[in-house]
Amino acid sequence: MKKRVLLVDDEPRVRASLKAVLEPSYDILEAADAEGGLQAFKREAPDLVLLDVILPGTDGLAVLQAMRTEGRAVPVIMLTGTKSVKTAVDAMKMGAADYLSKPFDVEELQIVIERALGKQELELEVRQLRAQVVQRYAFHNLIGKSASMQEIYAKIEQVADSRTTVLVTGESGTGKELVAKAIHYNSTRRERPFVALNCAALPETLIESELFGHEKGSFTDATARRVGQFELAHTGTLFLDEIGDLSPATQAKLLRVLQEREFTRVGGVQSIKVDVRIVAATNKNLDELVRKGLFREDLYYRINVIALYLPPLRERGEDIPLLAKHFLAKRIEEEKRPSQEFSKESLELVSHYPWPGNVREMENIIEQAFIWSKGSHVILPEHLPTILRADTRSTSLRDDTLAGRLSLEKAVMEFEREIILDALKRTTYVQTHAATMLGISRRMLKYRMDTLGISRPDSGSPPEPSVTQE
Repeated sequence: MKKRVLLVDDEPRVRASLKAVLEPSYDILEAADAEGGLQAFKREAPDLVLLDVILPGTDGLAVLQAMRTEGRAVPVIMLTGTKSVKTAVDAMKMGAADYLSKPFDVEELQIVIERALGKQELELEVRQLRAQVVQRYAFHNLIGKSASMQEIYAKIEQVADSRTTVLVTGESGTGKELVAKAIHYNSTRRERPFVALNCAALPETLIESELFGHEKGSFTDATARRVGQFELAHTGTLFLDEIGDLSPATQAKLLRVLQEREFTRVGGVQSIKVDVRIVAATNKNLDELVRKGLFREDLYYRINVIALYLPPLRERGEDIPLLAKHFLAKRIEEEKRPSQEFSKESLELVSHYPWPGNVREMENIIEQAFIWSKGSHVILPEHLPTILRADTRSTSLRDDTLAGRLSLEKAVMEFEREIILDALKRTTYVQTHAATMLGISRRMLKYRMDTLGISRPDSGSPPEPSVTQE
């Protein structure tokens, strides 16, 4: 579909010339004066405007200003005589995309128009992507109906619009970065940068350069100036993950930035002022680190203005089915696969598993189940990793034993049988490999198999490798 270009010029000859050049590529609309141009702009919604600076009755600057008040981001290119170039420059300060001097060079005209339309499309794409990101991290997209999560949502809503520093704590995998993004994208800084840095992932020799940047030649590998994370996050949010892993020297430099709102690049002499909101996170106990002298007390008080604690998944069991269904729906949408659901048994396995790796572990396991269940409309227990089934089985054995339904001796034997069978299945019944996995000799494994009545399937199993000595 052709783009629509509006020509606003009082000279018929100029309009005819422009139309002849542009009509093969664009739909052309025409207006001979300011009033007609504004009416066509409102009525026809063009994609680009070519606007003469000098028009009868009023000038092009007034028309440009009127078009800008309509609230539509349409590029306007000013058409000027050689004596009105200064006016065109003034027009660009008012928001014009570019200007062209009469008489026109045809090739230049086409390049200027294409460049303006390309920039408009890029800006529209950026706005759409930003809107999608904001939508993704809106409050209603955070999963969890438990009281603890509802309290966190309320706190995020309260602190989002301030510039207050926030400290997010909780076990690894609980979603601390997701909370940081929710704070950022629900704040007035949502259209500014969100920059994340994992403090534990960088060696001490690089962390300072990563945070503050460096000047060319400041150290051996500094072949060019590098902008640090603080500069990249200017007017936005800097998320410092695993802040408890920073060395005392880096802690001191970070404290100065938080206090003075300025820093100096490594090897530099000029102070750089920044406006950055800090959201920090850690899975460590900072109170304990402060007591041991491993974390600066003054920095701790600087970052711990607002504290948000994310409980582990095992403490909010009612959220587990919701999260599992959410991750499954997410993978279905990404892969454009037909709808799937969990069977009652598989959802029970997911719900009773303690999730030591929290939300991150769950997303990983649901992805595995999604892959193994290809071709099935239902995710069954066999599509889930054995670790979920083994954990549920051990819980059942414990409950049966404590309730007097099973003797301790039989419970131990049954549990041992489950473990050995699982090891054999994982190693396709190669007993040497299974024994190594279990940390016992092959002879002991064979003895336990005989005692527990475990035998290798008659078919489909590879032969055992010869072993001369245990």
